[in-house]
Amino acid sequence: MSGISVWQSVVLGVVEGLTEFLPVSSTGHLKIGEGLMGIDVGDPSVVGFTAVIQVGAIAAVLVYFRADIVRLVRAWFRGVARPAARDDHDYRLAWWIIFATIPIVVAGLLAKPLIDGPLASLWVVAASLVGGSAVLAVAERFGRRRRTEADATAADTLIIGTSQILALLFPGFSRSGATMSAGLLRGLDRPAATRLSFFLSLPALTGAGLYELKDAASGDTSVAALAVGTVVSFAVAYASIAWLLRYVAHHSFTAFIVYRLGVAAVLAGLLAAGTLSP
Repeated sequence: MSGISVWQSVVLGVVEGLTEFLPVSSTGHLKIGEGLMGIDVGDPSVVGFTAVIQVGAIAAVLVYFRADIVRLVRAWFRGVARPAARDDHDYRLAWWIIFATIPIVVAGLLAKPLIDGPLASLWVVAASLVGGSAVLAVAERFGRRRRTEADATAADTLIIGTSQILALLFPGFSRSGATMSAGLLRGLDRPAATRLSFFLSLPALTGAGLYELKDAASGDTSVAALAVGTVVSFAVAYASIAWLLRYVAHHSFTAFIVYRLGVAAVLAGLLAAGTLSP
């Protein structure tokens, strides 16, 4: 295909908004959707398009958590200006988020040829869906879930942030699934692990979207299609965030694990039958 049409961008925007923050892998679902619509998932402009519409989902996080973000930013500036304010947990958390983003930035730059090449295969997506499900199941089984967001430490944040590399390298693993699993394994409860996953997504996904913008613009996809996909992604992601936070307060991640395994089985079947090209 020479470009992504407006109607295709609407479909992909819905997929992105629904799956970006659920532990089911937005990248995997986007690649599956693109493959079913006959879009070349390996085309740099397509990779760029998917990264850009992620900015819509990130904007949803900014709007939904605006009070928390303003609180963290204010605490950071107060701590930078006044040493006496550096005992504030929000000040330390803001720094931890910054430091926890560095590993994924380095990994993304160093591994980009692999990410855009061999690791972009739909067979990798199918295997990663299964692997990520196993990790999430282990986290659900063995995570003690005794600590809240206020108990989070620098080590917690760094480990959760670094876990994003798994999703970066293996599309289908799920960035949110990896970070939530890491949070549970660190003893955080589900709401805390989920909220930290949201906060850590902000710098990583915003940076990826801006970095890939040049590739999105290099193809034949129109500005209108990019804009529509991003707006749709924002609206759907906002609703998805609100639903997920209510859900994790009272439910486990078991339903997501079962769903991921089902998607992996269907995808493997389509690939084996030749319905989808890897």
